[in-house]
Amino acid sequence: MSEELPAKDASAHVAEASFAEITLRRRGRIRRYLFEHPRVMDAVVVLCYSLLALPTFIGSILDGKWLAAVLLIAIAGVLFLRRRNPLSVTAAVAVLEVAVTLLNPWGSNVSAGLWFALYAVAVARTRTFALTVFGAASLPLTLVYLFMWTAPAAPANGEPLPENFHLISNIAAAASIMLSNLIATGIGISVRQRREHENEIRAWAARTARLGSVTERNRIAREMHDVVAHSLTVMISLSDGAAVVVKKDPQRAGEVLGELSRTGRAALADMRRVLGVLRVDSVRSAPLEPLVSGHDLSKLLDGFRTAGLPLHYSHTGPALPEDPAFQLTIYRIVQESLTNVLRYGRSLSHVDVRIVREGDSVTVEVLDDGRGSLDPGTEEAALGTGQGIAGMRERAGIYAGTVDAGPWIHGGWRVHAELKWNGDKGKS
Repeated sequence: MSEELPAKDASAHVAEASFAEITLRRRGRIRRYLFEHPRVMDAVVVLCYSLLALPTFIGSILDGKWLAAVLLIAIAGVLFLRRRNPLSVTAAVAVLEVAVTLLNPWGSNVSAGLWFALYAVAVARTRTFALTVFGAASLPLTLVYLFMWTAPAAPANGEPLPENFHLISNIAAAASIMLSNLIATGIGISVRQRREHENEIRAWAARTARLGSVTERNRIAREMHDVVAHSLTVMISLSDGAAVVVKKDPQRAGEVLGELSRTGRAALADMRRVLGVLRVDSVRSAPLEPLVSGHDLSKLLDGFRTAGLPLHYSHTGPALPEDPAFQLTIYRIVQESLTNVLRYGRSLSHVDVRIVREGDSVTVEVLDDGRGSLDPGTEEAALGTGQGIAGMRERAGIYAGTVDAGPWIHGGWRVHAELKWNGDKGKS
């Protein structure tokens, strides 16, 4: 039975899986197969070494040097374990290579076993450690060829060997051993660095996915707070008002109930719009409602007036920018501010909503004269969550704006928001 991932880790898991798929695809079929089947890769390594050592193996048998042939088989067998314990394998191969060289210095396998062993060390350990092991493992075989190996005798035709032939041959053999082992170690270091880089990118992708998930959840939570807090507050006020006037003024009660119904439908549409993006099938099944905008402010204000707020609205300067996101920010700030007034205000005689646009600056101000109003950001506000003002500040921050909320010097409560709009400059 599969275990379901926690919601907070789902996006990170998807990011890691996607990156892993891209990495495997880039390797190609053969490399991808060998990467997914490490035992097969170990067999390929042993096969490559066996092919390199085959001439030495056959020559040792023909010359009666059975011990050298056995040691070659031992090296091939030890290389099977290079992935599990690369350091021990490297030490063993270094000793066996020296022994084979002393028995058969003309072998074709000189240092070949060390190539694969040093590569495994470089992939598994740090660069400094790998280079240290390279020097320690290469030194014995290098010293053998540098000081103990002797060149063949002079040719049968009696021609003398070139001057310093032994010294030059020894230096060339020792240099070739060191260089080939260094190349193998360097390849291993490069592979390790590439894998570390891939792991860093994978971790970065997972962190980015988690951050995006958290940001999206915060956005949805902010939207849901605005929708639910406003709608429920207005609906409660409307239902209370309808209960009071239903017997005295049935016509007025009908209007209030009508507004109550419209508020409920609007809240349902907003919730569907916010939550609908979470499921692809729901988006495909039916079109979502458009975003609210500055043009919907009149409906919003009428709803609050019906709920009982003595509301006055004024707009100074040019119309709001036609950007839906910017208008939604203005709408939500006004909505949250009036919701708090309706929820916490007492003995209200007037509520002013002022929107002023001067160039690229838009100011939103909501004032009320409520006596004994509760601070919506304090614990005394029984129905509050403390997220409304924080949500307004987050929205305003998107447009380099600020929101100040607190008691007004003339009594009541004041919300003052300033936002910057630079979209028009880009069009001119």
